Amino acid sequence: MNNINMGNIKILIKGKKALSGSVRISGAKNAALPELAAVILSSGEFEFSEVPRVEDIKVMYKTLQNIGAEGKFSANSIKIKIPEIRSSPVPRNIVETETSRASILILGPLVARDGYARVSLPGGCSIGDRNINFHLDGLRKMGAEIDVKDGHIIAKTTGPLKGIEYEFPWKTVTGTENLLMAAALAEGTTILKNCALEPEIGDLIDLLSKMGADIEGINGDILRIEGKSTLTGAVHTVIPDRIEMGTYVIAGSFTGNEIVIENAVPEYIDSLLDILKQMGVNLEVDENSIRVSSNGGLRPVDVETRPFPGFPTDLQAQLTTLLTQSHGLSRVKENIFNNRFKHALELNKLGTDIKIVGDTAIIRGKTDLAGRGITATDLRASAALVLGGLIAEGETVVANSYQLLRGYENMPQKLQALGADIKIVGVGNE
Repeated sequence: MNNINMGNIKILIKGKKALSGSVRISGAKNAALPELAAVILSSGEFEFSEVPRVEDIKVMYKTLQNIGAEGKFSANSIKIKIPEIRSSPVPRNIVETETSRASILILGPLVARDGYARVSLPGGCSIGDRNINFHLDGLRKMGAEIDVKDGHIIAKTTGPLKGIEYEFPWKTVTGTENLLMAAALAEGTTILKNCALEPEIGDLIDLLSKMGADIEGINGDILRIEGKSTLTGAVHTVIPDRIEMGTYVIAGSFTGNEIVIENAVPEYIDSLLDILKQMGVNLEVDENSIRVSSNGGLRPVDVETRPFPGFPTDLQAQLTTLLTQSHGLSRVKENIFNNRFKHALELNKLGTDIKIVGDTAIIRGKTDLAGRGITATDLRASAALVLGGLIAEGETVVANSYQLLRGYENMPQKLQALGADIKIVGVGNE
């Protein structure tokens, strides 16, 4: 694991370098996290490939070790098993910081297998409310007794969880994942309605099915799960990261750049590709790759974030940076999180013209950017600021860049290979 002093990590960028070449997309962080949590459901052995070596995954791996996991994390592969659950609580210093939501993802699997879970309230990005009430309500209906006190969630049950019928009040990715995993070991049938539709959930269902779970999709957002008393280990390859994919597609959309994105699944980001076509970006889409380039003259657009298959909130910040280079007025409405425009204040320090009115960013372009010191406020904001630094005149220094390491594997190195003048400082050795 890296020895990292989070506060010291900075990214230094000398802008105005054209990007060209190819970049390979890593495995999806947001798929690997719940899939590692699913290891708790079985005492069998798991082998995962295409696991992104990012800080959020390392936090989850440490979390599993703390509750009894044995295994090895090498390169982009993990071999792991949990023969017996260690009943001690997951320490706060592992999951309470603003680095991961590992704690909430292990809650359902832990109480389903062991009958007891005591985890810290989850951290994560400072991008707004992440309501965990749906997780807790669903587990209570399944028979778990749950208390929240002293910064911990404590869940326990005297017997197996029971199958239920539960409808999420609105789409929730981690809520769907948590109850889905718990239902796989519950007694009887569980029907979950209004489930999130993100590809990462489909990949989790694929893993659970390999483990012996009986899961059926009904009319898209309804899942029917027949609980099993035991599940097995499995061999699984994590799907490509659609947010990393979209970030590099956006990077290739700035004037003068031409990038080929490899190991791509274009249908994962159809909503983004449609927006970029409206803006005038050149796209060549094949089954497993996307070639993107731009000769300038980008058109403004109005965009709203939506649950999948709509435009993802996790690409909102990066697209906002691109829209500062379009000719005219664009609007981006954020419908998912209530505090996700902090990157706009930092981008404005570089010279952008972004105004926030309620849940909408109003972006006036085209603006010329000049490098200076800015600060990453969350994972996706960090990528947006890096994109800003790449097109700014002079040097940009992005502080708090630990955020970038949470979810983007080797981003500075990948950008260097495309021709960027970028380096990261403050990271310890392996």
